[in-house]
Amino acid sequence: MDSVGSKLMLARRAGRLRWAGMDLAAHCINDVLCTGADPLFLLDYVAANQIDESQVAELVEGAAEVCRAAGCMLIGGETAELPGIYQESELDFAGTCVGLVERGRVIDGSRCEPGDKVIGFLSSGLHTNGFSLVRALVGDGDFDSDLLLAPHTLYLEEIRSLRERADMRALAHVTGGGLIGNLSRVLPDGLAARIDWESWERPPIFKWLAEQGVEEDELRRVFNVGIGMCAVVPEAPADTLVIGELA
Repeated sequence: MDSVGSKLMLARRAGRLRWAGMDLAAHCINDVLCTGADPLFLLDYVAANQIDESQVAELVEGAAEVCRAAGCMLIGGETAELPGIYQESELDFAGTCVGLVERGRVIDGSRCEPGDKVIGFLSSGLHTNGFSLVRALVGDGDFDSDLLLAPHTLYLEEIRSLRERADMRALAHVTGGGLIGNLSRVLPDGLAARIDWESWERPPIFKWLAEQGVEEDELRRVFNVGIGMCAVVPEAPADTLVIGELA
């Protein structure tokens, strides 16, 4: 269960609500993938000061596009008009994804060991985290929507492909808390990920953030810095991007 968060405010300003719908579905489905489950269905919730049917349609169409790509059914949802709770012109979009996994195929990180490799999957950009900071940097001015609002990447096919070729011991969807924060949640006590931060090329948005004065420590703590999903395996296939190992 998750929401698009305050990225939605910039998406509305830029006329990119369809992208925000894609964000929601991809974010929720990626979370389900981290347990080893196949996504079955998604439900959504739209709330606003005053419902604009055209905006709702854009959001739902975006979510439906990603659901179709994932073989996940968008089976319904709810809309709520709540003046007094939401600011004028603003809206919120949240969703819940349900998946199914056989008990013996659950991925929970419990089998991770020192020396296991951390494989990274590249992100399209900021995905759906860190936008309170981004909005503060943008203010009321114009901004490059292609740079800031690129839709959240769906990793379903990449994860399925890797699982066919490797013993997948843990998966971490890199959202709020960055790479280290999200990897730490899925590793057993006593294990930590050592990341080679120079092992991949970051999308241009992270250079822009640095130019705005965001320090490297904060970039790593708040954002995905170019890696949207991580897998932990004992042996990494030759065509994968190894970004670190466990110790």
